[in-house]
Amino acid sequence: MIIPAKRQIGNTARQDKKPKLRVAAYCRVSTDSDEQATSYEAQVEHYTEYIQKNPDWEFAGIYADDGISGTNTKRRDEFNRMIDDCKSGKIDMIITKSISRFARNTLDCLKYIRQLKDMNIPVLFEKESINTMDAKGEVLITIMASLAQQESQSLSQNVKLGLQYRYQQGKVQINHNRFLGYTKDTDGNLVIDPEQAEVVKRIYREYLEGFSMDKIAAGLEADGILTGAGGTRWHTSTINKILRNEKYIGDALLQKTYTTDFLNKTRVKNNGLMPQYYVEGNHEAIIPKEIYMRVQEELVRRRVVKTSANGKKRSYSCNHCFSQIVICGECGELFRRIHWNNRGCKSIVWRCISRLESTGLECHARTVDETVLENVVLSAINELLGDKPGYQEQLQQNIAEAIRSSSTATDEIDEKLAVLQQELLQRANNKESYDAVADEILRLRDLKQQSVMDTSARDEQIRRINELQDFIRHQPTHLTEFDETLVKRWIKQITVWDDHFTVELKSRIKIDIEG
Repeated sequence: MIIPAKRQIGNTARQDKKPKLRVAAYCRVSTDSDEQATSYEAQVEHYTEYIQKNPDWEFAGIYADDGISGTNTKRRDEFNRMIDDCKSGKIDMIITKSISRFARNTLDCLKYIRQLKDMNIPVLFEKESINTMDAKGEVLITIMASLAQQESQSLSQNVKLGLQYRYQQGKVQINHNRFLGYTKDTDGNLVIDPEQAEVVKRIYREYLEGFSMDKIAAGLEADGILTGAGGTRWHTSTINKILRNEKYIGDALLQKTYTTDFLNKTRVKNNGLMPQYYVEGNHEAIIPKEIYMRVQEELVRRRVVKTSANGKKRSYSCNHCFSQIVICGECGELFRRIHWNNRGCKSIVWRCISRLESTGLECHARTVDETVLENVVLSAINELLGDKPGYQEQLQQNIAEAIRSSSTATDEIDEKLAVLQQELLQRANNKESYDAVADEILRLRDLKQQSVMDTSARDEQIRRINELQDFIRHQPTHLTEFDETLVKRWIKQITVWDDHFTVELKSRIKIDIEG
């Protein structure tokens, strides 16, 4: 006769066995709402009393995660602490309300139940009346956990459908807690935070003045300005997102990201796999649209890597007002700023990169002292001031030319897009193919974007010309001191030749300066 081993209930890791089981309870609610908070408190109170009333049990504590989803255990700190305490021999049994409270992921559920069974620790699911140490326990657990996972998947799908409907209706839902420049009123609408809005305007202004994202971030930190999240550290990625965020002009692009897996909540950037929705005029703007478009143009310009005549690639740099605007007339390469120590005589000069690097390209461009470049800029501006009528006439001609070359209005494109949007929704609701319509919408959107960019560039060109006209009209006939703002504001490029310099202004005027 074989007498089978008697199944032991309780953690065998204990050296000093006690007659009473050390029982712990696990509680969880998945949102931070007031109703769920009440449920959370009720669970803690219920299990504390429930365990303490049983004479065969010893209360081993309550492990409770508040406001954490059950589809993944990575962020459930209390759950993970409970498992660690089980491994340490502090718990003999676990009670929880239901399988869905324990886990909504079948794999996670079975993984931890089996780990606990290996340690002789049962889990009692009160709602389903399942004890994992029973013979039928694992079969029922597998079935119930699978149903819980299907429920979570169904709920996730319903949420997605609800969001899609809101997107189609143009309803915007924005988390304002970390959104610099905005807060919400009592009705839940976005409203401008005046103090934070000034920070946003400063970021846009400094970027257009030539500051790098690093310099903007450093300046904000130096002035003790807090981020949208209330932090003191500014990252260039934060500045980049602010400069690209269409919400600062009152619009909103919906579904920039989407969830790929409802279990681990992985979100990825939407690169066209899911539809997007653009809502115009959703809230009050902080940044005028023309300023925003100028910034987008500048972002593109700085991202473009220039290829010089010798094939070298030069990325954008704005450490000095002359950086990347001084060009060699002989080889087309950029000039670089260097500190020169010539026989004990220290000075700051600008030299063609072809002469500084072993590029294999022979260049005989001269070395230019920085003070010479400053005098060249002063001479060019004074040339304008010395012949006001002549340059005013030329600037008027440039305005007329810019207007003639302007692109067509976007009204016609908007009308076509509105018709196609209705057709797209109708085809999608009828589960018909809409690839051709979607392609045409994308084409027209790109065309509209290009048209808006062209219009913005034209308006910016006209604005610069008008500003230069006002500057010429109101300034005295002669400037005596160099100012970096003169370069950042007016100068587009300085070309260095053997016997002269060509100064090209942002208003399409070129002036030759001897020297």
